[in-house]
Amino acid sequence: MNRLNILDLPNEILFIIFNKLNMVDVLYSFVGINQRFDQLVFDPFYIRNLNMTFVTMKSFYDRMYSINNHVLDKICKNVLPKMYHQINELIVEQNSMERVIHNINYPQLYSLTLLDFSKNALFNHLTSNKILRKLLIEQITHLKVDINYESVEPSSETLAKMFALILSLCKQLIKLNFCKWIHRALYCTFKLSPINFRSSTLTALKVNVKSFDDCLYLLDGRLNCLSKLSIGITIIADTSGTIDNTKKLPKLKHFSLMSYPHILLYDSLIVPLLRRMINLENLILYLSRIRNNKNYIDGNELYNDILIYMPQLNKFTFNIRTNVDKKNDGIVFSSNEDIQHSFRRKEYGLVGSYVETFTTSSEYKCYSNSMPYHFKSRSHIYSLPYQFKNFDLLSNSFEGGMFGNVQSLIMTDIYPFEHNFFNIISQSFPLLKELHIINEKPQKNKQQTMPLIVFSHLIDLNLFCAHADCAEQFLVNKHCYLPCLLNINICYEPLTLVTNNFTNDATRLTCSKLTSVCIKEPFVSPETFSKYFPLL
Repeated sequence: MNRLNILDLPNEILFIIFNKLNMVDVLYSFVGINQRFDQLVFDPFYIRNLNMTFVTMKSFYDRMYSINNHVLDKICKNVLPKMYHQINELIVEQNSMERVIHNINYPQLYSLTLLDFSKNALFNHLTSNKILRKLLIEQITHLKVDINYESVEPSSETLAKMFALILSLCKQLIKLNFCKWIHRALYCTFKLSPINFRSSTLTALKVNVKSFDDCLYLLDGRLNCLSKLSIGITIIADTSGTIDNTKKLPKLKHFSLMSYPHILLYDSLIVPLLRRMINLENLILYLSRIRNNKNYIDGNELYNDILIYMPQLNKFTFNIRTNVDKKNDGIVFSSNEDIQHSFRRKEYGLVGSYVETFTTSSEYKCYSNSMPYHFKSRSHIYSLPYQFKNFDLLSNSFEGGMFGNVQSLIMTDIYPFEHNFFNIISQSFPLLKELHIINEKPQKNKQQTMPLIVFSHLIDLNLFCAHADCAEQFLVNKHCYLPCLLNINICYEPLTLVTNNFTNDATRLTCSKLTSVCIKEPFVSPETFSKYFPLL
């Protein structure tokens, strides 16, 4: 009988295995075993990007990145001294920061990621850590800063001061990614602060800000070499009018704007800003717009209002929702066929779209995500293949497709989501991690025999505004297989109903794997609760 030993594998296969494993595990487990493993681990192409973090996930929003002290000791004492001179990029978290960079010179290091730092720890390192400050001043050209989400969120002004401190320190900085981008993002604001900063080296910036004025502030010339700006804005509302929104931005080549709340001032704020970008080559828009007595945004309007002012544009990626608040009987609104017909220009490529009309007051008020606006109708247009990680307000009008980049999905409708529709969703969103369902209608097509639905990567399930049938759909393991589910958000009544007061064997398997259950209202848990959720 032949027994295959790992040493019998060719180097190419071992490299594939190493790349599948966490780098901390590779450094701890393989270095020092034999000369061949050392040679492979210390290969310049493998070791140049050093990730000194180890992710432990308790729930979707509760993640730790720190390394076991014993493991960290061995790597810092026995491994780092043999490889420090080869490292180009370094990812480090708060608890191991001191030991990873202490008394070690990284002569080839140009990229640094500071992951999951508290605001106080980050500020202390930026002001008093001499080794870090030396690296930032003399070497670092690419910097990513991730500040963790604390129970007491740091103020937007505090973040802005830290942002300014980084720019003043990093004399060689070319690319800066500041703060989380999607989940529990933190936002800077420069509006109420006397902060003054400049950079003559920064060419690419990714940042979240609080207001539209903050966006204008970053584009007022203080970052005079900026060619790429990716920005998330909390609220796009009226501006102070003190910052110019007319001066051309000839150096800007790439612009990405993402804003989730509904926008009333699209025509007076967004359109003038985009028209300033006369040499733009790549444009990304993720917006939700409110209109009164005006037709939906379509390909003709986008071209006439924006694209015609960007002769160099070669890529346009968008996800735009138009919400009509008031309808005038004199306006003929476009059908979905009309909208599709408007995207014939080569600048657009393939475009997905759909139109929803809410004929009665009770119908459109059911869309709780529309609050405080009770819309009469809405349209949704998006470029294909779909590039964004979020897809919001999906309804039963969705016909399927492949949305391989989407990790977060919000579903809402006045009609129930049936089992077969969830099957379409699981196939269309294969990498989905976060699902929020807003639908209080009971399912109509409940059958005894239904095909098993698989959500292979789903971690977080929000059923706060969902009927108990949705809870049954996901928690009964013969209906749905959820191998990665860690946390669920749900009301107490549907949870007790589906689990039969935490005694139902059909839902026990899925519930026994949960590490977080967020229940909306206060309750007194029965004795069966803790046994039903043993990992809480």
